[in-house]
Amino acid sequence: MADGAELPVPDHAGPIAAPVSARVVSAGVQDALERFSDPALLAAGLVNLLSVEAVEARFGARWATRQDQVYDFTARVLERGLGEHGFFVRVSPTDYFIVQPELGRVGGQASCLRYLREILTHFLGDAEMAATGVLQVTKITGQGLEATAVDKTAHAHTPGDVEPAETVAKPPAAGELSEHPLDRWTPFVAADGRRLRVSATLQPVYELKGFTRIGFRMVRRVLVVGTDEELSPQQVAQLPTADILRVDLATVVRGVDRLKSDTAEEQLSLIVPLSFTSLSSIKGRAEFVKQLKVAGALVRLGVICEICDIDGAPPGALLAAGSLLRPFTLLVVGRLMNTAPAAIVRLEGAGLQALSFECPGNLGDAEFSGWASAAIGAAKRVTKSVLVYGASPKRAGALASLGASHVSLVGD
Repeated sequence: MADGAELPVPDHAGPIAAPVSARVVSAGVQDALERFSDPALLAAGLVNLLSVEAVEARFGARWATRQDQVYDFTARVLERGLGEHGFFVRVSPTDYFIVQPELGRVGGQASCLRYLREILTHFLGDAEMAATGVLQVTKITGQGLEATAVDKTAHAHTPGDVEPAETVAKPPAAGELSEHPLDRWTPFVAADGRRLRVSATLQPVYELKGFTRIGFRMVRRVLVVGTDEELSPQQVAQLPTADILRVDLATVVRGVDRLKSDTAEEQLSLIVPLSFTSLSSIKGRAEFVKQLKVAGALVRLGVICEICDIDGAPPGALLAAGSLLRPFTLLVVGRLMNTAPAAIVRLEGAGLQALSFECPGNLGDAEFSGWASAAIGAAKRVTKSVLVYGASPKRAGALASLGASHVSLVGD
């Protein structure tokens, strides 16, 4: 059992209309459940209960002598099914609290049904009661839980086929493929009918203390084919999830190409951007991790993953996102568009190892000093490392004196 595993970014879902069941939990487990009490997380359907009440009812008087066998077998089934990223704990004589970070609402519920069918078949010879033994947790209190029956449409699915189509960037049809992997992702037709292409360039990043280059960051541009209109970061963040995922994958593949062709010597590191929304796609994460490994093989210390579009994201969700990426990266950085101190400090507890943001290019010296002091000061409350992109050489020293750790430069 992977006790302590973090949760993934929750999928947003609609309200729950099924009747609510109150469940009393055993003394001593409330603390283990408290970290999952975020209402947004519960509304996303990522927390479930698996009940073996059917076994207890069928055993009747024999339950007292057989329950330890049931507990041992159930634990083996859940440990095998959940793997190292899952979490479960028995919260009552018949209820198991389950979180599966790699699956969304329907996938998690379908998996729980599969686990319960195996348990019921083992002890009862059939799994007829499985459909009523899985519930979605909707509220966690100091006294217990509230849960509701799962959507019956989940019963026919398995975890491998339940991810909503709109969250996965589909590869081109066989006739559209070329030999180069980049052509799988760019150009592509977006949901609104525009044909978009993705470009990525490499920008040197310097450590300010000794002003030594630590490697490059991937700078992406998303352009409309035919007009070469460039989408702003805000416009990219507003694209549908499947389109954003294509942008992310095209960026890392294009950046790896640049690294191979434009730099002769081995670099220390490479900063790779990934949109926060792309982390909600299981298949997208798998493809992105594959590309991270390719990039990591080209640099000495490893890749640095920069999660973009995190403005307004719950710190708990960011903590979970970072935990999914950390095994494959040197560092996890959070990229901000809003540099107001209040927006920055709300990221305390998000588990980010660095923060990054762009340096405004249209400020006078006094305005720049005020902005930099406030933004960097707030960022230092969240993390030790602060990366400022697009600064002029003459302002790099001021950024260093205010506490910035790294910088990328543009001409004066």
